[in-house]
Amino acid sequence: MKSIKFDYPHTVKNYKIVEGRNLKLYIFEPTVHLKNNSAILFLNGGSFKKEPKTPVQFQHQAHYFSSKGMVAICVDYRNGADKGFLPTQAICDAKSAVRWVRENSNELGVDINKIVVCGSSAGAYIAVSSIMFDDLNDESDNESINHIPNVLVVFSGVMDGVDIMRRRYPKLLGKAFELSPIHNVKKCLPQTLWICGTADIDYEQNKEFIELMEQEGNDITFKTYEGMEHGFFNYGRHKNYYYHKTELEIERYLHLLNLI
Repeated sequence: MKSIKFDYPHTVKNYKIVEGRNLKLYIFEPTVHLKNNSAILFLNGGSFKKEPKTPVQFQHQAHYFSSKGMVAICVDYRNGADKGFLPTQAICDAKSAVRWVRENSNELGVDINKIVVCGSSAGAYIAVSSIMFDDLNDESDNESINHIPNVLVVFSGVMDGVDIMRRRYPKLLGKAFELSPIHNVKKCLPQTLWICGTADIDYEQNKEFIELMEQEGNDITFKTYEGMEHGFFNYGRHKNYYYHKTELEIERYLHLLNLI
């Protein structure tokens, strides 16, 4: 994996060693330490590429939410740079990260019932799949520890697993249907904020998935941004106008849930 450099102070913890890889959590600690802080875990996008994005993608959001009293964590998980990578590995890693935070909640000062997961693009697919597909777990995980976050935040996810496997992972084509959120609609998500631009290539798929999931009783708040493309919210785009706008959108949502 390429060298990871953050612009803000943080601590690093290993949450799992798998296939010779030390998977890390980059933890941005709040300025005020309580015994019941909320935690927010960020799963970056672009992770299916051979030269994937890194956890640095969400460092600015992590720094911001730590300033609001949350324990903010950028999650390193297996990705396209790892030999023999498959999305199922990343799904397992997302579960492991949440379990690690709950298991180490006293050390972190985190309330185990105030855990948020935020995923973008491929990271959103991984986040949703980690909640939806119960049977995917690493053998090293303690499955008695709950892996489902209390709140989910999504930036434009790819929810058609059949398409993902067809394009990128033919080895998983035989299991593609069961690894596809849009083909396994059910009531399973925690309270969810879903953000997507209307010019995003995956906008219609996101809209369809949300409608189907709401019909099954999932509580999803869908916020759209007119004319915005995939990744419009990233720091450095649009002179950071939408970075700040979506950051405040998430803050308002979490405030309503008494997580900030």
